[in-house]
Amino acid sequence: MRNFRDLEVWKCSVMLVKKIYFITGKFPKEEKFGLVSQINRCAVSIPSNIAEGCSRTSQKDFSRFLQISLGSSFELETQIEIAKDIGFIADSVCSEIILELNIIQKRIQSLKKFVDTKS
Repeated sequence: MRNFRDLEVWKCSVMLVKKIYFITGKFPKEEKFGLVSQINRCAVSIPSNIAEGCSRTSQKDFSRFLQISLGSSFELETQIEIAKDIGFIADSVCSEIILELNIIQKRIQSLKKFVDTKS
């Protein structure tokens, strides 16, 4: 079993979750069960799927959970863009979050590629 806490990509994605919760905490209250909920769940899904994948015994399963994590990161990127477009977050905040997401996405892809070569 792998220790997900040792993975830099997991650590970075947990830090991103904290930022996302801070940002969505400033959204209009009527969005609590809409965009806020969706954004928060996507953000949490990224490190959660990395961690769950680490518990799997096969490389193939680990790779599948990394793919799910990557999908959640692209979903989150889209939702952040939507939040910017409707005026819930500033352009600068959007750019900062997307830059972090792009780094996390590259790290997940690199880890997945490494795991796939071990299969």
